[in-house]
Amino acid sequence: MTTSKIDRVQLTAARVRKIYPGIISPLVETDPDFDRTFHRFLLGEVQQHGHLLTDQQKALLAIVTLTATQKYNFLPIQVEGALNAGTTPVQIKEALYQIAPYVGFPNVVEALGIVNKIFQQRGIKLPLENQSTVDEATRLDKGIAVQTQIFGEQIPRMRAAAPENLQHIQDYLSAFCFGDTYTRKTLNLQDREMLTLCAIASLGGCEPQLKAHIQGNVNVGNTKEILLEALTQCLPYIGFPRTLNALGCLSQVLPDKK
Repeated sequence: MTTSKIDRVQLTAARVRKIYPGIISPLVETDPDFDRTFHRFLLGEVQQHGHLLTDQQKALLAIVTLTATQKYNFLPIQVEGALNAGTTPVQIKEALYQIAPYVGFPNVVEALGIVNKIFQQRGIKLPLENQSTVDEATRLDKGIAVQTQIFGEQIPRMRAAAPENLQHIQDYLSAFCFGDTYTRKTLNLQDREMLTLCAIASLGGCEPQLKAHIQGNVNVGNTKEILLEALTQCLPYIGFPRTLNALGCLSQVLPDKK
């Protein structure tokens, strides 16, 4: 969807009323020109783009992208906006848990501190219901199963071919990234793979993993059009260079049909 200059202003105002009511940008008084430029691009264009993602999915993508890039000052507004858009507390927590293997525990712990404070202010009782579906005896086997479901029969071959001194990394990958994480409830496999993809794109410099997860997304049912919309939502938070790199990977793995 392409917006005109007039539409952009109106759409920005409507988005503020719907998703961010009562939230006042601190830039209004100090940097009004930049505030208009920033919010009309973010709210009047990017968040209006496409029709394949829900407001809840867009909110989760903003949260994981900000967490991956450690832009925590923006996170409270996006968490409030996610709740206003109808995203459940469990969905927000699961999105953050999902990206921990890719962005690291410290990033997610910092984000959880912000999220928990907002939840408590809103009267949301913590802890939330446990979403785990594995235990110590099943996490590795179930992890290998879902990893194979996403990436295919190359997973057993890759594990078998790993040098002995790297076997522990393969086990960590299967048991933690996939067994502990992908098997959890609330978010489906398509959303988990999409969130993972956008977290990796946000980090930058991870193009081999990015390409693998683009194919993984396709394997679980996300189309190129869905991934294009998802990466578009990351743009305001990670900038054009990382977004263009991710889009380049997308085109290499899924070239347009001539």
